[in-house]
Amino acid sequence: MKKYLKQFIIVIAAGLFMSSCHKIEVTPNSLYTETVFPKTDAEFQSVMGTIYTSLRGHYSLAYWFAQEISSDEAILPVYGGNWFDGQGYIQLHRHDWNKDHGWINTVWNDANSIVGLCNQTMFIFKSAPEGDSKNTAIAELKTLRAFAYWELLDMFGNVPLDTLYPSPGVQAKATRAQVFSFVESELKAAIPYLKTATGSSTYGKVTKWMAHALQAKLYLNAEVYAGTPKYNEAIAACDAIISSGSFAVEARGTYLNQFSPTNGPAFKEFVFAIPYDPSTSNGYLFHGRYDLNRNLGIKYRYSGSTPGNYSFNQIILNQTSGNGLINAKPSGPRATLSSFYNSYFKTDANDIRNNQWLVGNQFWSDGSPMMVSTTKKGYDQFYAGADGGAAITYQLYIDSIITARLAPASIDCGNDEIAWNMGIRNIKFLPDANSSSRNQSNDAPIFRYSDILLMKAEAILRGGTATSGHTALSLTNMVRSNRSTSPAWASVTLDDLYSERAREFTWECWRRNDMIRFGKYETAYGFKTNADTYRRIFPIPTGAMNTNPKLIQNPGY
Repeated sequence: MKKYLKQFIIVIAAGLFMSSCHKIEVTPNSLYTETVFPKTDAEFQSVMGTIYTSLRGHYSLAYWFAQEISSDEAILPVYGGNWFDGQGYIQLHRHDWNKDHGWINTVWNDANSIVGLCNQTMFIFKSAPEGDSKNTAIAELKTLRAFAYWELLDMFGNVPLDTLYPSPGVQAKATRAQVFSFVESELKAAIPYLKTATGSSTYGKVTKWMAHALQAKLYLNAEVYAGTPKYNEAIAACDAIISSGSFAVEARGTYLNQFSPTNGPAFKEFVFAIPYDPSTSNGYLFHGRYDLNRNLGIKYRYSGSTPGNYSFNQIILNQTSGNGLINAKPSGPRATLSSFYNSYFKTDANDIRNNQWLVGNQFWSDGSPMMVSTTKKGYDQFYAGADGGAAITYQLYIDSIITARLAPASIDCGNDEIAWNMGIRNIKFLPDANSSSRNQSNDAPIFRYSDILLMKAEAILRGGTATSGHTALSLTNMVRSNRSTSPAWASVTLDDLYSERAREFTWECWRRNDMIRFGKYETAYGFKTNADTYRRIFPIPTGAMNTNPKLIQNPGY
């Protein structure tokens, strides 16, 4: 996908790519002056394109890993040394990362770079002609900057507030409460000027509804971020979106369609989404690459995997040409834990959200079993018989249990069929059969209408005042009635809502945020036993500390 993405891509002055963490001594220059550019809404949008491009590049890899693998929702084991990658994924799972962790460094740099891009673009807009287009563009930039600062607030706590361009120099860290107040004030200032239209014209762009959704998320977590609950404010932000009448919960039969390679502005649940397109660079949705078992590439047409010249139900490992099946396999290591799956997805057989998981015996689309040919030693590297090279064929079975058979300390399962078939796989973001690269065309929703309803329900349960005739139960059942054919719930507790959010937002980067707010982040799961509470926020990277001597490392690191 999609034509909506192409308008985001533009090259502007090289200074736009400098991080907001650095002191800038040079006088900024721009090709754009008040006499030539920008004047129209389209011209303002084209200048802002690079910020959306940066957000796209940031979200699906570094941000995803930091938010999901540090939770109980996802794990990325090691297979005979494959995907060890300096222990980065293992450390996220075990909660024993340090200040030099690669993905944590990347999310810090990405978010700060977006702040810098917003600051610099606002500087360009200062001399543009006054008018509604300029006011809306500035409001959009403030909201994008607020979103980046919300990420920093959520992940790193106390961070510098650097809002000027040219920068006056490095800044000391503001308190978490101060950063919260800044994000809150920026959103309040921006909302009156933001667009209200939905659909193709604003898809993938900041709107008033996106800003209200960010407000709701900010206020729902206010007690975590700033020490003071703001549940009535969260409810008011949700009500602004609900009362707009512009959004709806997707029906049960099409729930998974909204995450498919052909998703987009037609889906009424999307309050804000990031468009992805295999034909563009700087931002890849790689879910197929990470999530598919290595024997599933052919079934889901991963990156050119195709059937051969005739129907054939047997995968021959390492075959790359000839008749039969060409296996340009992914080496997908990403899975969920059996405890997560058993807790939230085995409780209701009528829930459509169960269909996002691959576990147990696997079959072709026509119902015939998926058979894999290998050797006895290839199937089990610990096989000790003299006939280890003898051929065997087995039905592909995805085991829900992950066992570190080779090296428990590094969660190394081994490098054989038994190992690679461990771990329940997720296909919520269905692999893109039309892409010849590993990139996918599935757009990634950041805020969905179901989240608005469940956030309001949670705020009511936590003590906020119910409005518009809604109750926590009625709001929760609005979502559930479109997910399951089972009877509506008769009551709802915070624990129930926590479980419902696990089912609804799997693989959408909300699990870490939810676990911290519900007090579950220190619980033991999988191979993780660490209960350090200071790991609710990440460390300031060493590189940032070296660049800015005014920074003080977060406690515990």
